Amino acid sequence: MKSLEHYFINNENLKSEINKLSYSYDNYVFSFLSDNGVFSKLKIDYGSKFLLETYLKEHKEKPKSFLDVGCGYGYIGICLSKILGIKGTLIDVNKRAVHLTKRNIEQNKVDIEAFLSSCYENVKDKYDLIITNPPIRAGKAVLLEILGEAKNHLNKNGECWFVMRKDHGVKSMIKTLENSYICEIIDKSKGFYVVKLKIKENPLTTD
Repeated sequence: MKSLEHYFINNENLKSEINKLSYSYDNYVFSFLSDNGVFSKLKIDYGSKFLLETYLKEHKEKPKSFLDVGCGYGYIGICLSKILGIKGTLIDVNKRAVHLTKRNIEQNKVDIEAFLSSCYENVKDKYDLIITNPPIRAGKAVLLEILGEAKNHLNKNGECWFVMRKDHGVKSMIKTLENSYICEIIDKSKGFYVVKLKIKENPLTTD
């Protein structure tokens, strides 16, 4: 299990082994540095790609600001910022991921910030969009914190978009989140669901 957990645990002794990844969307070309100890180090993760491209295709209004939670080496946030021309903030609990993200921000010439934060611990602002491919293997409590607490960091009429696999319990997660949000499944592919959350005006409260 240890090898599966490393992308959300800081391992100071893990040897660095930089990989170079590329991605293109329309006329935009991106390059990313990844490394041992971060999620999907050898290729752009399909779920992240599906989430990003679904959002770009399906979103109704361009947000003025966004927060990428669990950003890894910065793929979603960097692409979103450059393609839509918007400001963003990228956070991760993994120090190496944040370091890589900062390098990738410079490399791809985008005007966004990245910093270390366990879920929303160091987040002070509110955003029009929160977008996340949450760390499934961090456990349900962490997933519920990321998705359930998103409402406290959204502007009025803001949205939270996330991706999760069917076999990782996305339907159960949606059922739980329906207490606080209007949940909409936007698209499905290869077992992945992209889900949009909007805050209910009068959410139900549970003990």
